[in-house]
Parts: sequence; C-alpha cells; structure tokens
Amino acid sequence: MKLPNKLFSYRESIISKFPIILNALEQEKHFTIYELYINVINKFVDISEFLEAVECLYALGKIEYSYKLRRVYYVI
Repeated sequence: MKLPNKLFSYRESIISKFPIILNALEQEKHFTIYELYINVINKFVDISEFLEAVECLYALGKIEYSYKLRRVYYVI
C-alpha cells in the first residue's frame, strides 16, 4: 500500500483515491463492486489500486458492504 512519505507524494498515494470512490457513492446511493469499478476505472492505474482503496475505506468505516444486497454503500 502506498502511503505518502519521502518516496510517494500525496497524489501517488492510496489516500488520494478515497474521494474518488466516496464521490461516486454519494452520487449513487449504492453499487456492486463491479459497477463501482466501472464507474471509476479511468481514475485508477489498475484493479489492485482500486481494491486497496476500497479495503481501506471499509476498514476506516467510511463504506459498508451489504451481504444481503451484495452492494457497497457510503456510510454517513
């Protein structure tokens, strides 16, 4: 995981990708993981970078996953 430090600037870090996902989830109330990725695909280098950002947001409690609906949604 890339965090901002001497080697990686904020723009290169995974933290800079958080607003991209959160803004997409604010516009639409919920997405499947695939729909979310398709919606933001042009902002990420590859799928592993996207998944790292989603995992971090989930660990921070900013997004939740509904196993019943199989969708990711933004926690207010």
